[in-house]
Amino acid sequence: MAAATPVRVHGEIRVPGDKSVSHRALIFAALADGPSMLRGVLDSADVQATEGVLRALGVAMPPIPPRSRRDRPDGVMRIPGVGLHGLKPPARALQCGNSGTTTRLLAGVCAAYAFSSRFVGDASLSRRPMARVARPLRAMGARVTFDDGDGLPMTVTGGPLRTMRWQDDASSAQVKSAVLLAGLVSGVPVSVEAERVSRDHTERFLVALGADVRVTPGAVSLTPPDRLRPFELTVPGDPSSASFFAALAAMATEGTIRLADVLASPTRDAFMRTLETMGASITQESGAPTGIGEATVTYAVAPGGLRGVTIGAGDVPAMIDELPLLACVAARAEGVTVITGAAELRVKESDRIALTVSNLLAVGVVVEELEDGMRITGGRGPCRGRVVTRGDHRIAMAFGVLGAATGGEITIDDRACVAVSYPDFWSDLARVTGA
Repeated sequence: MAAATPVRVHGEIRVPGDKSVSHRALIFAALADGPSMLRGVLDSADVQATEGVLRALGVAMPPIPPRSRRDRPDGVMRIPGVGLHGLKPPARALQCGNSGTTTRLLAGVCAAYAFSSRFVGDASLSRRPMARVARPLRAMGARVTFDDGDGLPMTVTGGPLRTMRWQDDASSAQVKSAVLLAGLVSGVPVSVEAERVSRDHTERFLVALGADVRVTPGAVSLTPPDRLRPFELTVPGDPSSASFFAALAAMATEGTIRLADVLASPTRDAFMRTLETMGASITQESGAPTGIGEATVTYAVAPGGLRGVTIGAGDVPAMIDELPLLACVAARAEGVTVITGAAELRVKESDRIALTVSNLLAVGVVVEELEDGMRITGGRGPCRGRVVTRGDHRIAMAFGVLGAATGGEITIDDRACVAVSYPDFWSDLARVTGA
């Protein structure tokens, strides 16, 4: 088989604001006791869904400034917080689009209000499981009903809630956040226990805004404050978005890509650590704290002799969104990469296990589907073929990077779906490859 076309990369990317932090920044700013000022909020379809739901709940939300204006003074979002008890009954269904984060976190908020909120979404979101968030909210005293099964539409009828200690078998950051937000708004202490560590952005926000949060191995507890203080924040770059360009640099023939002002979080950096283990050259410079208990980092990533790795259940939570991308990197690595313990991928925006495997096969990669993951045999030959995304932004971007790293002979059926998390992805990809 002929070798792939040599690919040189070069440049610096400031990836869009972190999606998880952007969702939470909007929610906490809305619940704060006074106006907050936010810069760099991710202007994407998912975050716009949270903005729209908060507006429907009575918050005078300004539109999210486009990314091209993120560093200008008029790019600031000034959000007039309504306080913990200032939301209004919605006059219409709460449209969450494709955003599970919007649905689950704001279900927790609405569970503390004595009105009904009907959550709806697109076809993909409507298939995703919501029972995992309904169970703890019901245990606290809210009424949660589904039109059919355990997906959207979902109606949450809230009111006074009771204190609760919840065991989260899924170790889901979204479920944990829903419970913490329900306890916050209702004014009752709550705790969540989980077997594995998950993203901790909600806890960090709560601590920064004056709440009493205690984190111990396997558990987080909240004693809610009477109010949340307003805040200022520049949202750091999204490490999931940065991972695509790190992967590109690792698979390239030569060159370096710098990734500036990326969120530095021990619950989000597993992909970068794994990429380095596989052989990529990665250096980093520490950046300034964000003011919400988070820090930033600038990465410089260059090619290396990539080799296969083994990923198990303990590795998955800190890189769940990057696993399809890791599979694409594994396609260019020497040896075999095995990913297990990742059954959660089957209930994301798509069945990301089945879709990643079918697309790798379609472009000529040797891969085997497992019940909870996949086994990829790497090689250095060209990858050619058509990728079916089923509207999943991370599938589109992962295979877009693989195509760029192997000479551009992979066709993506739905390039526009990247707007969910990274609207400028294709132009940034062209810039660092010179395409």
